[in-house]
Amino acid sequence: MAKTATRKTAYVCNDCGAEFSKWQGQCGECGAWNSLGEVVLESASTAKGVAASRRSSWAGVADAPKVTALKDVQHQEDARASTGIGELDRVLGGGLVHGSVVLVGGDPGIGKSTLLLQAVAKLAPTLPGLYVTGEESLAQVAGRGARLGLPLDGVHALAETCVERILEHAAATRPQLIVADSVQTLWTESLSAAPGSVSQVRESAARLVRFAKETGTAVFLVGHVTKEGGIAGPRVLEHMVDAVLYFEGESGSRFRVLRAFKNRFGAVNELGVFAMGDKGLREVPNPSAIFLSGNSAPQPGSCVMVTREGTRPLLVEVQALVDASPLSNPRRVAVGMEGNRMAMLLAVLHRHGGIAVGDQDVFVNVVGGIRVQETAVDLPVLLAVLSSLRDRPLAEQTIAFGEVGLSGEIRPVPNGEERLKEAATHGFKRAIVPKANAPRGGRIGDMEVVAVERLADALDAGV
Repeated sequence: MAKTATRKTAYVCNDCGAEFSKWQGQCGECGAWNSLGEVVLESASTAKGVAASRRSSWAGVADAPKVTALKDVQHQEDARASTGIGELDRVLGGGLVHGSVVLVGGDPGIGKSTLLLQAVAKLAPTLPGLYVTGEESLAQVAGRGARLGLPLDGVHALAETCVERILEHAAATRPQLIVADSVQTLWTESLSAAPGSVSQVRESAARLVRFAKETGTAVFLVGHVTKEGGIAGPRVLEHMVDAVLYFEGESGSRFRVLRAFKNRFGAVNELGVFAMGDKGLREVPNPSAIFLSGNSAPQPGSCVMVTREGTRPLLVEVQALVDASPLSNPRRVAVGMEGNRMAMLLAVLHRHGGIAVGDQDVFVNVVGGIRVQETAVDLPVLLAVLSSLRDRPLAEQTIAFGEVGLSGEIRPVPNGEERLKEAATHGFKRAIVPKANAPRGGRIGDMEVVAVERLADALDAGV
């Protein structure tokens, strides 16, 4: 009597990769708790049979895999489709690439489902889509679309969480775009683990990625985030997809920022800005305006800088508050920039600028919820700190940017001329920049450019 084939499984630690034959609460290798996930193993005989069949099928075939010089490989530009949402197209690198898989993460209620439903509705006339919901009923999705005033003609939806059934429907209806909301609710019949577990998320995403590459269907995956801000599930999920987008926003603010952290078809760290309203997400064509305070008169402790997010220069306001501290260890609080970098800049200010703030509380904030990760923020932070300490504002309509070295030198930053042109477009009349970023003639249009080499020169020119 023939033996019934049984499925072989193993349990792999998501932290260290150790493999175990049965589930246990703690990994015996790294000591992590609840980190084991179930994976399906392929038997050695099956693997050998598959490999042998492949070799036999490739024998004598002209298109069998072979080593090829890259210069001889024919390639073409990626076919893109506009989503009808300019800011989303910008973050994607110019539009949605056919056959690409995009992972969109963000806090609950930030607007991920709203953005993708708007994209599916706008694309429906030219790119038939399938909106798969695992968290809401079809009535809820239709109700939200009606509230937003979206054209729902041609928009197809499916309330399903089983990947096999989703792919069956996709194979029958042949959509060119699939939105899976969310990947943490999906499950596959090949695993016995609960939906949302690491193994289910990984295997479900892998099947959708394989379907996208084989059929040329574009796929959006909505991902939950953990309390630390990362996308829930295995880290390999971000490696499997073509693009990873994060939807960010301050609580209580109607503005949302869509940022690309990975993109195989465009620039990373690209930025898209939206405003949430009663009709859904609306594009913000001039994001610099929302990051500036709009005060009619300059205020102490404020300095405007030009940062660069992807291909877009943005004007943001850096605010500082310096106050006498009642504590033996004065506080250092940085919002929107790295705290360790602010502490380093204060030490440089003391050593090379002769300004001591060791007995002062120092608070620095980048207005608008923007997080500046580049070094161009160094000089504006020190100018804002000095302005607050002396209770004296910077000159009206002044911007600044530049990296400050540990020896007190002002270093240049990339794309200096583009930053200056952006500031001049918004009516700024004076700029304090590194000497290497200053244009010839010392002016950009009507804007005076003050070139500085040392921190002391910058402080004298600013405050």
